[in-house]
Amino acid sequence: MKIAVIGAKGLPPRQGGIEHYCAGVYPRMVAQGHEVDLFGRSSYTESPAFHRDDFQGVRTISMPSLGMRGMDAFVSSAMGALMSSRKHYDIIHFHALGPSLFTCLPKLATRSKIVVTCQGLDWQRAKWGKLPSRLIRLGEQAAAKYADGLVVVSDELRQYFQRTYSRDAMYIPNAPGTYAASDSSFAFGKSLGLEQGKYMIYLGRLVPEKCPDLLIQAFRKLKNTGWKLVLVGGTSDTNGFTSELQALAQGSPDIVFAGELQGARLAEIVRGAGLFTLPSNLEGLPLAMLEGMQEGLPVVASNIAPHRQLIGDDRGLLFQAGDIDSCVAALTWAVDHPLEMRVMGDRGQHHVKSYYTWDQITRDNLNLYNSLLGSPVSQKVAISA
Repeated sequence: MKIAVIGAKGLPPRQGGIEHYCAGVYPRMVAQGHEVDLFGRSSYTESPAFHRDDFQGVRTISMPSLGMRGMDAFVSSAMGALMSSRKHYDIIHFHALGPSLFTCLPKLATRSKIVVTCQGLDWQRAKWGKLPSRLIRLGEQAAAKYADGLVVVSDELRQYFQRTYSRDAMYIPNAPGTYAASDSSFAFGKSLGLEQGKYMIYLGRLVPEKCPDLLIQAFRKLKNTGWKLVLVGGTSDTNGFTSELQALAQGSPDIVFAGELQGARLAEIVRGAGLFTLPSNLEGLPLAMLEGMQEGLPVVASNIAPHRQLIGDDRGLLFQAGDIDSCVAALTWAVDHPLEMRVMGDRGQHHVKSYYTWDQITRDNLNLYNSLLGSPVSQKVAISA
């Protein structure tokens, strides 16, 4: 089977859920004998336009980039759609709604089957201006119209497409990546002034819809806990917002901006945390939370539907989304009840390891491809939400 992938920035993954998703799925497809071309962005891969790199057998082709905020994704996706229309692929798989604006090109020009995976309703993200948001919404409409197969990563998104477009979607969740080996002496964590088990971690892009500002304000209201708050993540066209976060944290030595971490340092800081926190207003199915749960971290998160799907009533602690006082109460309870939170963390770890695996997700995607092509499907193992 020949597969084209459009919408990812490139491989190897650095920051971004879609890139980690592609790194988890497509090398596994290559290992099973399939060919995969991933059309990325030269601004991300740092390779010349149209240069081809190899990532575990996946050919990554760098598309030209304009370097314009909010427009790189559209330009590289349009170029990828045009290039994929010139070569015979069995499947052309678009990731995210913005790139899906160009599903019409291969749909009209080829016999390839078009698949779209929606990781979230990106037009709702606060970082986008009116024009990018409108284009992303048009991409959503194009996906609903032109995709032969529509994939969503949460049950909430499946209900959304059914309700909005009367369109059935296949639920295939995300899965966590595997962290690197980490320094047991916790040397990097100590260099940041941290003590193992005595800090809560926020892991994700510093963007408004993930609400790190609310978390900072809630943390500053906690009284004499001896805990610290560590924010791990980079910007995503949100430098101004990051400056606002630093202003909110000013004067508090217990709030640490660790920046964007990778490899052993990221693993060390995640594994050393006592709590994983995610106060988002908007998520698809958050990879960062899955990864934290896989490591056994207790979770305190906002009560949006994807978080409820992951941690339910007994695998973590939920607070009212957007409510600082509710967040303060949840963090206070978590800090005061470490044994109860540890039990929740153990349940969450077991749940993730049982139901969210890259092997199963790869198999589900291939089953979808085969069903669209009229080929036999492999034995499918049901995934429980």
